[in-house]
Amino acid sequence: MILFLYGQDTYRSRQKLNEIIEHYKKIHKSGLNLRYFDLKTADYQSFKEEIQSASMFREKKLVVLKNAINNENFKTNFLKYPKKFVVSKNIILFYEEGEISEKDKLFKFLEKYGKSQEFKLLEGQKLKIWAKNEFDNWGVKINSLALEKLVNFVGNNLWQLSNEIKKLIAYKNKPVFAKTPTGKQKIEEKDVELLVRPKIETDVFKTIDAIAAKNKKTALKLIHQHLEKGDSPLYLLSMVNFQFRNLLIIKSRDQSSNDIQTMGIIKMAQELNLHPFVIKKSLWQARKFSFEELKKIYQKIFQIDLNIKTGRLDPQIALDLLIAEI
Repeated sequence: MILFLYGQDTYRSRQKLNEIIEHYKKIHKSGLNLRYFDLKTADYQSFKEEIQSASMFREKKLVVLKNAINNENFKTNFLKYPKKFVVSKNIILFYEEGEISEKDKLFKFLEKYGKSQEFKLLEGQKLKIWAKNEFDNWGVKINSLALEKLVNFVGNNLWQLSNEIKKLIAYKNKPVFAKTPTGKQKIEEKDVELLVRPKIETDVFKTIDAIAAKNKKTALKLIHQHLEKGDSPLYLLSMVNFQFRNLLIIKSRDQSSNDIQTMGIIKMAQELNLHPFVIKKSLWQARKFSFEELKKIYQKIFQIDLNIKTGRLDPQIALDLLIAEI
């Protein structure tokens, strides 16, 4: 028997792989006939010897093969007499991560003769349902706006999304938080804003760094990379606006007698409802600008935002103008 797991969503494909392995272990408790070959380093001969060797305790073998698609030697030898593996009593599980060419000979064989399952990246409603189910599994509720924000912040990298969900759950499980009438903790928008760093935020920091260094070419390049990936120009502008607003607030605090170093980054993060990372990074950036420069930039962003909303400027052109005029 041949099983084939593949796709770009490695989180769910890995879960499925582990599920199959655990199921096999429950039935075949010795575990002596479970074999794993990473074909980045292993070869066809090792696999062949394992398949041909006698099984311990007359158990069915489970042989997991990873990265077979990119091993030309393995493919050539395997595809010489492939159908004998289809009728084998043993289980041969092919596991592949990332993109695979549908024209690949091994891929076509596995799709035709194996029990295959593709794990595509989740999008839209399917992604939200997956995230909500993860919270439900932990007995924690999340309101719809907070869920929307979380998915927008993180995207469809389920490894990262899973970690952020665990972080939010750990935060809400503190004794200071009251439970809902159903007995479950509830995640709010403010919790997501406090604890989760948007995926785009790091690149926005890089853009601000480039602006501070008067490197408009790099700033424009970074902005256009997001536009080419399909990110909304209005969302990009809102992130730039958000960050310059933070810089203006932090600059005003840094100039005052109630200095940030005295107050402490954690305390200020709580007061401004911002992630400590944002405070730390913003403090460093704010010192590259004068207070007057930040005021002028923030006013310019406000004016450009107004021009977009009144239809005077195309959002993408507005972003280019903003970078050029700063």
